[in-house]
Amino acid sequence: VLFRSKEERRELIKVAMGYSNATLKLENANLVNVFSGEIYLANIYIYKKYIADIVEVEKDSFKKADKIIDIQGKYLVPGFIDSHLHIESSHLTPYHFAEAIIPKGTTTIIADPHEICNALGEEGLNYMLKASENLPMNQYFLVPSCIPSVMKLENTGAEFDADLVDKLLEKDRILGLGEVMDYIGVIHNDKRMEDIIDVAYRKNMFLQGHSPELQGSELSAYLCGGPYTCHETRDGVHAIDKIRKGMTVDARESSISKNIASIIENIKSFKSPRNLTLCTDDREPKDILEKGHINDCVRVAIKAGLEPIEAIRAVTLNTAQIYRLDKRGAIAPSYFADMLVIDNLKDINVEKVFFEGELVAENNKLLVQINKPHIDLENKNTINIDELKVEDFMIKAPIENGKLEIVGMEYINKISSVTRKKTFTVNVKDGYVDLEGDELNFAISINRYGKKTKAIAVVENFYVNRGAIATTYSHDSHNLTIIYKKPIDALVAAQRVKNIAGGIVVVENEKVVKELPFPIGGMLSKNSAYELGNYIVDMNKVLRDYGIESASPITRPSTLSLIVIPEVKLSDMGLIDVVKQEIIKQF
Repeated sequence: VLFRSKEERRELIKVAMGYSNATLKLENANLVNVFSGEIYLANIYIYKKYIADIVEVEKDSFKKADKIIDIQGKYLVPGFIDSHLHIESSHLTPYHFAEAIIPKGTTTIIADPHEICNALGEEGLNYMLKASENLPMNQYFLVPSCIPSVMKLENTGAEFDADLVDKLLEKDRILGLGEVMDYIGVIHNDKRMEDIIDVAYRKNMFLQGHSPELQGSELSAYLCGGPYTCHETRDGVHAIDKIRKGMTVDARESSISKNIASIIENIKSFKSPRNLTLCTDDREPKDILEKGHINDCVRVAIKAGLEPIEAIRAVTLNTAQIYRLDKRGAIAPSYFADMLVIDNLKDINVEKVFFEGELVAENNKLLVQINKPHIDLENKNTINIDELKVEDFMIKAPIENGKLEIVGMEYINKISSVTRKKTFTVNVKDGYVDLEGDELNFAISINRYGKKTKAIAVVENFYVNRGAIATTYSHDSHNLTIIYKKPIDALVAAQRVKNIAGGIVVVENEKVVKELPFPIGGMLSKNSAYELGNYIVDMNKVLRDYGIESASPITRPSTLSLIVIPEVKLSDMGLIDVVKQEIIKQF
C-alpha cells in the first residue's frame, strides 16, 4: 500500500489547484482513459513523480509548468506492466534487461526468480534484488513457491519450505508467492504446498498460479487451494473455463510459447474481462529488441481481435489491480507518472517513455544512465560436477546383447514441450543400450550442485541428428541436461560446460563446435541485450542445423527436465510421470 507524506499530498494539491507550478506539463495528448474506456484530448500536469491534474484541453485554464512537452495529438497511455516473466529466461542480468525493455514501454515487471533460486536459493533472490536496485523502472519479484518443483522427484541447489518463504516474503519489492507449479500437489492437499501457500495466504499476499491443461473440477479444486492466476493456458479453449471461474489468465507471448491469439479468439464474446492480463514469460533478447516486449503482446492481442483499449487495460489497470500496485496502471490524479506516448492504437509503436515523471526513453533509445553494481556472485562458478567417464552417459541393460523394450518419452511435435510415455524396442550391445542407426536420442540429467545423482532416458521426436547439445539452463532444476547421439560427445560437452561456468555447448566428433557461456548462476550472461542477442542468434542457427526446429532452439533442451509439464519428463533422479508424480521404471 502506497504511503504519501502530508508534504507530498499538500504539494500535489497546490499544483492541482494552480497555486504552484507543475514540474512538467504534457499538452495536447489523446489520453487513453483505462477507467472510463474513453479517448479524449487532454493536458496532464505532473509534479515530480506524480500526476497532479488532468484537464480536457478545451476546459483548461492553462496552469503554469516549469517544462512543457507538446504531444501533438498522439496517444498517451499508462506505462505497460508485464504480469509474469522470468528475467533469467532472457539470460540477461536485471540491469541489462531493463536497458532492453524500457524503450519498448515496459515500466513495471513482476518477475518470478525461481530459475536462479533453484540454483542458488536465497542467494539467488538476493542477487536479483541487488542487481535491480535504483533502475528507471519497477522490478518487483515473487518468492518462488516450488523449489524444487516437486519434492523427492529432483534435486536442485536449494529447498524452500514454509519457514523460509515466510522470511523471504518480508523483503522489499516482494509482492507475493511465485507460480505454484506443483498443481498436482495442490489439488491433492500435499502438506508442503499447503503450508507454503498458507504463509502467503495469511499475509494477504499475491498467489500466482500455474495450471496447464487443468479444467472442470480439478481447476476448481486448484482455485480452492489458493492460487488464482495462470500463464500456462496454451489452448484458448481452456481460457473460457478459467476466466468464468474468476482465475486471471495471463495470456502469454514468449519466444517459444505463443498463446495470445488462441486465447483472444476463444473469449471474444466476453465483455471486458477484468481477469485478463498479458505477459511475456520467456523472451530472448533478439525478440525483445526487434519485436518488442509487452508492447508486442498488445499488438498481437489487437490483431487477434481484442479492442485496443481492452488490450491496453490488460497490461495496465488489470495487472496493477490484481497485484495491488497502488497508484499505478492508469493516468489519474495522485498516480505515479508512468506514461507512454504511442503513435497509433494498432501498431503500438512507443515514441516516449516516462517513468515517475521523467522522460527515460525516446524513439527506442534509453535516455538515462543505468548503473551496473559490483556483485561477487557474478564471478562465482556454480557448476559443481564430479569427474565423469564415458560409461556415465550409457544406459546399462539387463541383457548383454540383442533387443529389448525400454520405456522412454516422446515429444508430441517439434514445437510443444508436452511429452508422452512410450515404449521403444532398442538394440543392446555389450550390456548397454545402443541407439546407433535409430532416430532416437539419449538424454541425461546430471545434478550440478554436488549431489551424485544422474539419470538417462531414451527420447523420440527431439530431432537432434548428431553430436551432443548440453545446457545448464534446464527448467526448473537447472541441472546439466544433455541431448545426444554418442556418449563420448556428451562427456566432452559436460566437461566444457563445467569449465565455462555454465551455458550451452554443442559437441560433435569429440570437438566443441559452438558454446555460449552463462557464467552467472549457470544461466545469465554478462553481455548487453544487443551483444547477447547476436550470440543467441548464432547459437540458434547451429542448433537448427543439428535438427532443433523450435521457435527458440536454445530453450528447447530445457524442456526435457520440466517435470511440471505433462506427461513425462527427465530429472536427475529418473524418468518422471508428471501426473502420477512417480519415477518410471525403464525396463
